[in-house]
Amino acid sequence: MLDAASSFISENFLTLKKRPNDRTIVKVGHVSIGGEKAVVIAGPCSVESKEQVIETALAVKRSGAAILRGGAYKPRTSPYDFQGLGLEGLKLLKEAGDRAELPIVTEVMSEEDLPIVCDYADMIQIGARNMQNFALLKKIAKIRKPVLLKRGLSATIKEWLLAAEYILQGGNERVVLCERGIRTFDNSLRNTLDLAGVALVKELSHLPVIVDPSHATGKRSLITPTAKAAIAVGADGIIVEVHPQPEKALSDSAQQIDFNEFENMMQSLKKPLRELL
Repeated sequence: MLDAASSFISENFLTLKKRPNDRTIVKVGHVSIGGEKAVVIAGPCSVESKEQVIETALAVKRSGAAILRGGAYKPRTSPYDFQGLGLEGLKLLKEAGDRAELPIVTEVMSEEDLPIVCDYADMIQIGARNMQNFALLKKIAKIRKPVLLKRGLSATIKEWLLAAEYILQGGNERVVLCERGIRTFDNSLRNTLDLAGVALVKELSHLPVIVDPSHATGKRSLITPTAKAAIAVGADGIIVEVHPQPEKALSDSAQQIDFNEFENMMQSLKKPLRELL
């Protein structure tokens, strides 16, 4: 079973399956990730205003999303880009989640921010840039909240699983892995979506694995096709960025979809698999 992993990771590691049918189900509020049903997480890249995040939360809930995402603290490549609303953004995201009756997931950027993020979030996201922030991973391991661990921008499968190992070894078994595209020689898209890597990790690990088609492609028109592909390859869910008016978004406008596009995507994901092939 674990022959594919033997060249780079020990069978004794906590992230790996001991038996072929091993499966961890991570509970986020009332939502289960890793079961028979794929879970959709949706919401804006950044929380920009009360009206924007509440409108989005209610819209994605109507279309079938199970968890609300949104950025309050934004790690941006340029220091001149919108950095998020911070604590005010957390409060607005929590209010929107309560209004829509959705648990919320948001990113933590530093050890210092962790306590305040934990006060508001139902699930903590470790972003791609922090996947190997080992001090932060060790802190996360102690809080016992569900964790969404994104694959690093250039991380190998081994490095991704070892990052999760830090959290599990520290005592927090509630980890969901997220493939969000990696950097390769091809710059046609924002990143290269590694669906084969998703299939491999599903084969090796008992942890749930979801896919982020928004960051993986950076292109609005490709989100639905890649979301379908992710589910077809066995992902336990997807996380997508949704905005009332993507063209006016303060961050990542090119990869956010509007409410109608999200509804259409959700309808297409409900079709039987044979219709997708």
